[in-house]
This record gives sequence, structure tokens and C-alpha cells, in this order.
Amino acid sequence: MLRNLAVGLPVMLVCLLLQAVFVAICLRYYVRFKHARQGSVSLGQEIMLLSVVMVMTLFGNFVQMAIWAILFMLLGEFADFTTALYHSGVNFATLGYGDIVMSPTWRLLGPLEAANGILMLGVSSSVMTAAVLDVTKFNVASLGEDADP
Repeated sequence: MLRNLAVGLPVMLVCLLLQAVFVAICLRYYVRFKHARQGSVSLGQEIMLLSVVMVMTLFGNFVQMAIWAILFMLLGEFADFTTALYHSGVNFATLGYGDIVMSPTWRLLGPLEAANGILMLGVSSSVMTAAVLDVTKFNVASLGEDADP
């Protein structure tokens, strides 16, 4: 168990830092785009802006799954990357299919990755929610401005 923690916790830390990088990039892009347009954003631009935020956060999560998959391969749990990535995705998303399991030696890495995944998917969801709420506030405010005489 301690060996699983010694191997898994540093990977979790790397994933946490990676998620922070992706969140910072998304927020910077979002703020710079909104500031450059000074609030006047078309529907198409809003869709593109929200899509970029969603794709970036999703990409960040995928990279983290790939990191875990590489770890599983380095530990000799899987012979090919596709199977390792599939298993990693199941763990990361907390699906828990159980169709592919790791050896008893490294089995506890699955719950560690699941804990990592649920946190990171939550962070991704909050970033996307914040972007959607900002777009919603802007549109509600612009409706109020249109109603003023």
C-alpha cells in the first residue's frame, strides 16, 4: 500500500499542477478575448469562446489520463498504450467497469487515479460553469441596456 502511495501521490501532484496550468491558460484566454472585444461579442464569438474553454479543459483531462496510462505501462501493468489509456480513462472518470484490472501489487493506483479524476473533472466543470455564467450575465446586462430609453 505504501508503495502505491509513493508512486501515485507524485503523479497526482503532477496532474494537479498540470490542471492549474490549463485552468490559467483558459482563464487568461477568456479574459483577454472578452477585454479585447470590450463586451461586444457576437453569438458566434461566444460559442467559439466557450468551445475553446471546453476543449482546453477536456484536453487537460485527457493529458492527465495519458500520464496515468504511461505510469501503468512503466509499471508493467499493460503491454500497449491503448489498453492502458482505456483503463486510465475508466479510473479517471470513476466509471469502475472492472473489465480490465491491474495486478494486486498496483491495484490501489486505480482509486488514487479516481480521486484525482473526480477532483480534476470538478475543476474543469467549474471553469466551464464560470465561463457560461459570465456569458449569461453579459447577455442579461445587454438586454437591460437595450430596454433603456
